[in-house]
Amino acid sequence: MSSLVIDLVAGARPNFMKVAPILRALRSRGTALVPRLVHTGQHYDAAMSDVFFQQLEIPEPDVRLGVGSGTHGAQTARIIESYESHLLQADPRPAGVVVVGDVNSTMACTIAAAKLCIPVAHVEAGLRSFDRTMPEEINRIVTDALSDILLVSEPSGEKNLLREGIDTTKILMVGNVMIDTLVHQLPAIAGCDVQQRYGCQDRYAYVTLHRPSNVDDPARLEHLVEILERLAQRLTVVFPVHPRTRGRLDDGGLLARLQQNANIRLLAPLGYRENVALIRSATVVLTDSGGLQEETTFLGVPCLTLRPNTERPVTVDVGTSTLIGDALHQIEPLVVDVLEGRYKKTAPIPLWDGHAAERIADVLLERWT
Repeated sequence: MSSLVIDLVAGARPNFMKVAPILRALRSRGTALVPRLVHTGQHYDAAMSDVFFQQLEIPEPDVRLGVGSGTHGAQTARIIESYESHLLQADPRPAGVVVVGDVNSTMACTIAAAKLCIPVAHVEAGLRSFDRTMPEEINRIVTDALSDILLVSEPSGEKNLLREGIDTTKILMVGNVMIDTLVHQLPAIAGCDVQQRYGCQDRYAYVTLHRPSNVDDPARLEHLVEILERLAQRLTVVFPVHPRTRGRLDDGGLLARLQQNANIRLLAPLGYRENVALIRSATVVLTDSGGLQEETTFLGVPCLTLRPNTERPVTVDVGTSTLIGDALHQIEPLVVDVLEGRYKKTAPIPLWDGHAAERIADVLLERWT
């Protein structure tokens, strides 16, 4: 049987952790489906992209579209145009396209492929926050509506797709590929010395903030900074600062306040291993990241999610996450609960077992060969 080429699309950091295990799984299955890695360039600098490729053992992309940053509309349009041009010129044209997650690259490449009648498989299908002010929610809905194979990571995803009238034959529960990467990387993560490097061997809170709802509202951002300053009286605060967040903090005169606090460690964006090493040993995590909700649940680390909703409800219902929303006054009492051992524990989540990518590869081989 001759080989078929399929495109595996990555564009931003959340994608990289998901494509790495899928690449490994497809290559371990032989040459019936040959993955061609397409990097759209949505995240394009070394701090936000290249270091993740290196640590996750992702090979040099076969195709780089180099779209760069911009508004959501402008960036999405450039990705559609660039990826369509690739598809029209590709030799061979892919037998299918695999997209992951919910970034602009996910939706844009799905649109380009669907218009050329190339089948699409969506990894992490069906996740919904039910908040259409989030650009990612629009990306999820459009991607799922156009995809031919919907690969689901948790029970809510299946329920959401069925509610939307999706044909049941398209929906397959495969588990969470983010956990595949975490499991694969644990030996290397164990060797990281980040706690000593950043002076946080004892109890510490690990913080990430990047969503517009938290960092673009000056009053909310200042309120969050005040909370971090009070938490720093109880434990060390470790805060890798997203470039966009750093700009907002600086604009509001808040960056200098944080820098002057001896118990707050402001870091540059970290590589995957350093990031997970700090999460793994943290006393508590405060974040607005979807991926960190999953990683903290698997690692059993308490997570206070600084959002009013989540597209990953299993991390709240079963895992270690608590949604904070606008109730910022809950943060400090919950941290005290963590420090005094009263915070809830986690339970295993079905199919979050490090083998989701193997199930995905089996589905693609069955459907596309």
